[in-house]
Amino acid sequence: MPIDVMMPFYGDVAQFREAVTSVLDQSDPDLRLVVVDDCYPDPTPRQWLASLNDARVRYVRNHTNLGVNGNFRRCVDLVTADWFVVMGCDDVMHADYLATVRTLAGHHPDASVIAPGVDVIDENGRAVRPLGDRMKNVLAPSRATVLSGERLATSLYHGNWTYFPSLLWRTAAVREVGFRPGLEIVLDLALLVDLAAADGSLVYDPEVVFSYRRHSASVSSVQAVDGRRFDEENRFFAEEAQRCAERGWPKAARAARLHATSRMNHLQARVGAQVGKVSTGLTRRQGH
Repeated sequence: MPIDVMMPFYGDVAQFREAVTSVLDQSDPDLRLVVVDDCYPDPTPRQWLASLNDARVRYVRNHTNLGVNGNFRRCVDLVTADWFVVMGCDDVMHADYLATVRTLAGHHPDASVIAPGVDVIDENGRAVRPLGDRMKNVLAPSRATVLSGERLATSLYHGNWTYFPSLLWRTAAVREVGFRPGLEIVLDLALLVDLAAADGSLVYDPEVVFSYRRHSASVSSVQAVDGRRFDEENRFFAEEAQRCAERGWPKAARAARLHATSRMNHLQARVGAQVGKVSTGLTRRQGH
């Protein structure tokens, strides 16, 4: 059975080409790539995809710009396979990604999501390890494991150590829960904990088979600076603490109330923004 690789697109065309190429060059070729264009103004991506003449590729263009949440929902609506990935249009699959996650799914057919190991690259494809990603590495399980229920939710409330574009999802489980409306930054975390609440499980294997691109122009980076990210996160964690308490998950409720990693990221972003303002002011006073 093919795996659907859903790729919401709106971004850098060169990185998009690299992402698409990494999908089509998989050692396991049994896949369908669906590019969902969220009204990008340049026709080049569509033209380039058509030139590939690959029957596994489908191009879909939204009638109106749906935004992050809306386009993710659109991707899920278009899935026809039993398992799917929602891959970033600037990320890179290693050649054995699909073979690895397919094997894990075969060993755990009732799992809701498969999480493989991930490394992080910058705009130029160089390996990087920003503080946030080093923290993710610390928070992630130290070995291959299966998490579910309160244990899974508690782990993710402490800090979301997963990388959404690398995750393989079981279609039936995701459609039963769905993305929560109104979320842009924590919609992936919300889906994961909703799956945990629905008795779903996450299978983790630390073997690195995916490269996540981290750059300053990303949605999460931009919104971290102006505070919108943390406004959304604070509301989310407050609601989750209440839900977990009502569900009888005391450890998860406590982790949601603390959301220590989110608070630390907020502090780091505020300090970084202040340092940037000071540096800009010094430069201007020096006449540069």
